Amino acid sequence: MSLPKKRLFLIDAFALIFRGYYALIKNPRINSKGMDTSAILGFMNSFIDVIKRERPEYIAVCFDKGGSQARNELFPDYKANRDETPDGIKIAVP
Repeated sequence: MSLPKKRLFLIDAFALIFRGYYALIKNPRINSKGMDTSAILGFMNSFIDVIKRERPEYIAVCFDKGGSQARNELFPDYKANRDETPDGIKIAVP
């Protein structure tokens, strides 16, 4: 008799946030206060989709702490080709 397998899903929050933001860049979702909510909508749609489709027993969402230079010290080209985070994301996800 084997134990049932339980699954843990780890979600990279900012990967989904950026994906949602850029997916809706030509038709952004703006709330009644004028705030671009595309990043939040994209993240939540993906998050809910994972829960509905995969039905994991456990799920964790990971956010970057920000401000850490450890990776840059080890590898100076880390994220060197990336543009600065768009204001729409900075405002929606402070």
